[in-house]
Amino acid sequence: MSDLSATLSRVKPSPTIAVTTRAQELRAEGRDVIGLGAGEPDFPTPPHISAAGIRAIEEGRTKYTAVDGIPELKAAICEKFRRDNGLDYVPGQVSVASGGKQILYNALMATLNPGDEVLIPAPYWVSYPDMVLLAGGEPVIVEAGIETGFKLTPETLEAAITPRTRWFIFNSPSNPTGAGYSWDELKALTDVLMRHPHVWVMSDDMYEHLAYDDFKFCTPAEVEPGLYPRTLTCNGVSKAYCMTGWRIGYAAGPERLIAAMRKIQSQSTSNPCTISQWAAVEALNGPHDFIAENNAVFKRRRDLVVTMLNAIPGITCPVPDGAFYVYPSITGLIGKTSAGGARIETDEDFATALLDEQGVAVVFGAAFGLSPNFRVSYATSDEALAKACQRIAAFCAGLR
Repeated sequence: MSDLSATLSRVKPSPTIAVTTRAQELRAEGRDVIGLGAGEPDFPTPPHISAAGIRAIEEGRTKYTAVDGIPELKAAICEKFRRDNGLDYVPGQVSVASGGKQILYNALMATLNPGDEVLIPAPYWVSYPDMVLLAGGEPVIVEAGIETGFKLTPETLEAAITPRTRWFIFNSPSNPTGAGYSWDELKALTDVLMRHPHVWVMSDDMYEHLAYDDFKFCTPAEVEPGLYPRTLTCNGVSKAYCMTGWRIGYAAGPERLIAAMRKIQSQSTSNPCTISQWAAVEALNGPHDFIAENNAVFKRRRDLVVTMLNAIPGITCPVPDGAFYVYPSITGLIGKTSAGGARIETDEDFATALLDEQGVAVVFGAAFGLSPNFRVSYATSDEALAKACQRIAAFCAGLR
């Protein structure tokens, strides 16, 4: 439509939300659909966190707050960074927003000019490139394939940096692959970044606490203190604290950048939900024993899905270090035809036919910038995961 902004033509709707919506529509039509698209824990918000939100309502803490967060929450965030990451920030270096997505968007809107480049390793979270485009920048996709464990090498990073590079977006453990960078692997990347002082680092640490086996989380400014003045360390309470709908994200970084982000937020949404902010204070300051309990369940589910998918001829499923996703390759299935007559030329063809013929909703790999793959979220019940993997096996067995 000619009356819509030209900027809108640069972006597309979120594929992950589209998959979830389509699964819901099919269920409403009476179809038996197993949805493996949503990146959302199936556990309820812990009672002590919910109680803090209820208490805020009962105590009348329902008015506007400072644009980017109440002092109590900023103090809790500063303590979290000291406790978990060895990073020292003061409240003036902290921004709180309505979810992690808004934090990233505010930072990009506050810093990008036309022609500025943002390096994004692929596979990537679906929103990164489109947020860059909305902010007027140019996403530069840097591939990190299955042969490197879905992790960027220092050589590839070095080759992608140009004089126009403004940001490097880093995500570990990763959505969609669950791949995590060890200290040494991250140090190799930060050594490259130290040679390019014009490049800023946006570290999306949303899955920090969802780590399994021997994987130890680390973040860029922790590994290389020299990057501290040009790093925005981003996080939130959605995933580890089972608070997706509460919509609280946060970040810490240079005061000048945080002030610019505050200005953007002051003219868009203003403060994040007051009630949610008080619940987030309790999440960060209160007991965390439930995280280990939830992670034990997630690890069991991960092992179930990886084992069942790797048993299917044509599918290769690496074992992720964290988050709650697997990102199997379907290279061995491309070019075949399903029992229902669908030709599988792309991973989108695979996902579409799988949903139509077996009622399993997954997200196709092209949405994350690396094909031919698909993403499974194992943040659902063991029973649903087992049944879904059985259906995927049946679908693949019918390919000819």
